[in-house]
Amino acid sequence: MHQKLENTMSTVEELQKLREREDHVEFKKAEHNYPFAGGQKTDPRDRRHCVLGYVTALANEKGGRLVLGMADAYPHEVVGSDFAENETGNLEDEIYKRLHIRVRTEELYDEKHRRVLVINVPSRPVGKALRFEGVPLMRVGESLREMDDAEYFSVISEQDPDFSSRVCKGLTMEDLDAEAVEIMRKLIADKQKRADANTIPLQQLLKDLLLIDDDGNLKYATLLLLGKSEAINRHLPQANVVIEYRTSQSQVRYSARQEYRLPLFVAIEKIWEYIDQPACNPLLHINDLPRILDCPAFNKETIREALINAMIHRSLQMGSDIFIFLYPDMVEISNPGGFPYGVNIGNILTVNSSPRSRLMAEVIEKTGLIERSGQGVDIMFTNCIKEGKPLPDYSYSDDYQVDLRFYGEIPDDAFYLFAQDICHTPELESQMNTFDWLTLHYIWKGNAEAVYRESCPKLLEMGLIAEDAYFGYVLSTHYLLYKPHVKSVAGQYDINHIQIVYHVIRRNSDASMSDFVSAFNGILTQKQVRNLIEGLCKTPLIASHGNARATRYNWVDR
Repeated sequence: MHQKLENTMSTVEELQKLREREDHVEFKKAEHNYPFAGGQKTDPRDRRHCVLGYVTALANEKGGRLVLGMADAYPHEVVGSDFAENETGNLEDEIYKRLHIRVRTEELYDEKHRRVLVINVPSRPVGKALRFEGVPLMRVGESLREMDDAEYFSVISEQDPDFSSRVCKGLTMEDLDAEAVEIMRKLIADKQKRADANTIPLQQLLKDLLLIDDDGNLKYATLLLLGKSEAINRHLPQANVVIEYRTSQSQVRYSARQEYRLPLFVAIEKIWEYIDQPACNPLLHINDLPRILDCPAFNKETIREALINAMIHRSLQMGSDIFIFLYPDMVEISNPGGFPYGVNIGNILTVNSSPRSRLMAEVIEKTGLIERSGQGVDIMFTNCIKEGKPLPDYSYSDDYQVDLRFYGEIPDDAFYLFAQDICHTPELESQMNTFDWLTLHYIWKGNAEAVYRESCPKLLEMGLIAEDAYFGYVLSTHYLLYKPHVKSVAGQYDINHIQIVYHVIRRNSDASMSDFVSAFNGILTQKQVRNLIEGLCKTPLIASHGNARATRYNWVDR
């Protein structure tokens, strides 16, 4: 999970014996009005002398303690500080929000009841330098300075370009799992149409896949893909996948827990079998009158892609497992190590990803478990949209972990049916890419800012969206026909008129008669609009409340 902090408690007496440089501690009197983030100062060099500046520098020095309320001259006299008094929880939250690291605070008091605040700062993530106001900071004497090029390069060079391609000393052919090897052979035979995949000597097959070097040494990728549980435990004990099931997100203790220390070729199916139980993966019921359709809360391909991504992107240099938290309405997958260099939530669909375990990813690609490295995110987003579910949620990720959440609910049966109709129409579905599907999703949500403009002309031509004066674009009337009762009412009223009414109510929530009149300007007269709305109020589509000019109208989804 998140980076670990030391659990030992500080004491005033212990702090007084520490040396700033040798013991990775910074003392500040900070009696009153000590700045949190630069204060009122304008010079960038002066602004750094604040809590965030020192936390950034200490994290970049592999962690330490910022002590407020004690003089920096040895033996550090206690003077007392009122910084963040009664607000240490908010302080920890704000530092996490700004720097994406979790600090731990302690409040100490000397015999005169003078308060000392200790902020325990963890190390920065491997290969990443923290920044304050865009600058990676280090401490030098009493000052904070920017890292020079050599220091910064040494930090970013810490990330091993491919841990999985290293030789795993002591790993032998006898340490390989027979079931995993058989699965790999079959996958290669199917993917590459290799008739010899099931009969070629294993050592030669491993050499073809670069899983063994010219000297016969097996690599960490070989261990992770094919190694027996005992071998994984011996060489990489942190390479676990832990599943915890809870009946609700508010439940603290898990109802069930399962740990897997298996080679990837075996683990993927075993983990899915655990997730695909009725309690963990319930069926959702979609109303398509007179039919009721069933859709599982979680899609096998989507979860599998997320698992493989977690396994090839995890940092094996961090001593943490991959965690899967299961709920009836959510699956959360958390792997140690933040996003790869250059990747963030904003560009995750557009930037070329570089997996930490590149060799491992290349072998998986050759077996057909994934189409190509980096495509898994596209598949996850597209599948969620096709099933009318919320988009994959990376917003809980930070520099120490990638946290991916899938939500199982389908908030709008009509959008699910609309999307599934596209999937079942080959001439439409074959033209759609991930960004086209995202555009449909954002138009459905009314999020005009997120729409991909390049997709709109194509979707207009395909008849899937229509232009709208207020929203810019809306889904075609085909979507509306999947709303409850619309199809039956469309025989009495023009479906285009029903669509205008729907979007007026969507735009205004409680719509007034004048809202409808304005929307139909140039299409219907005021009297015709009134007759239309009064007529629709007699159907199951809209309902009214209030009297006379105060009457308001709502769409009724039943």
